[in-house]
Amino acid sequence: MTEEQTLSVDDTLAALRAVGEATRLRLIALLAESELTVKDATAILGQSQPRISRHLKLLAEADLIQRFPEGAWVYYRLADGPEGQLARDLVARISLEDPVLAADQERFRAIRKAKADEAAAYFAARALTWDRERSLHVSEDDVEKAMRKALGDKPFQSFLDLGTGTGRLLEVFADQYATALGVDASHDMLAVARANLAKAGLSNAQVRHGDVYALNVPPRSFDVVAIHQVLHFLEEPARALNEAARALRPGGRLLIIDFAPHQLEFLREKHAHRRLGFAHDQMERWLEALELDLEQVTDLVPGDGNDTNLTVTLWLARDRRIVTDLPARDTSREVA
Repeated sequence: MTEEQTLSVDDTLAALRAVGEATRLRLIALLAESELTVKDATAILGQSQPRISRHLKLLAEADLIQRFPEGAWVYYRLADGPEGQLARDLVARISLEDPVLAADQERFRAIRKAKADEAAAYFAARALTWDRERSLHVSEDDVEKAMRKALGDKPFQSFLDLGTGTGRLLEVFADQYATALGVDASHDMLAVARANLAKAGLSNAQVRHGDVYALNVPPRSFDVVAIHQVLHFLEEPARALNEAARALRPGGRLLIIDFAPHQLEFLREKHAHRRLGFAHDQMERWLEALELDLEQVTDLVPGDGNDTNLTVTLWLARDRRIVTDLPARDTSREVA
């Protein structure tokens, strides 16, 4: 362990004092599992917003947690440094059967399910017009050209599209992959995607109902994984990135397409967005934690005629494991 990963006696005592209170310990236990907003924490712990905000402020001052403003919302998560690791170690020592913490987890799961149901309802209602509704930024044509340029023109064996929606990326890269799988949580979206694939005659591509937080695919099984305009709909984008990285073969590439940070709050209210874009440094931190090397970042800025001012960013990262680590390929399991 390096000096940067350790704490002085004073810093350790300060961190322990900060977490040494029932509400703050409950907050740390929740944040060890997922990042939260004040609104989420208020609903889970059943306390007032000013009280929760005060406890979060004290935890942040002790460097146990970090706050990330995003439009009108602020997300809190455990810090990356030694203080954050100390918090994780403390939580790991607490019994999961503690009745207070178990009740917190139950309410947390209920909130998470309600948000997932809300998003599912949104997508079900808009499945047939989804591609048209994604015209709030530079043209999809330009985005697709940038994606093709990022991946290059060399063929690859297997392609995984997370949150495939109408299956558009399965069509875009059809001339490069040997087999492809699209995963989506919306049955309505998948119905549209299947119709589109049939119309395009793509028999080597399939779609499947699935959860981007818990992929039902073999690990280390795809050469390219794409996440196109999906992360901003998710409560926990880092969890989805972790699953995407797990699906990559050694040397495989992860292509992420999403919005740069913006202030368009109406996208939360009318379009079920959970995140108002992602900064370059935030995405780089997530990818580094997954041992992925960021190879390319491209910003597609809208022209003067687009009054929404939404910039689309492409991140291309590569699994740093060397290809010689790859076990014998089981092609029968690539697309079930």
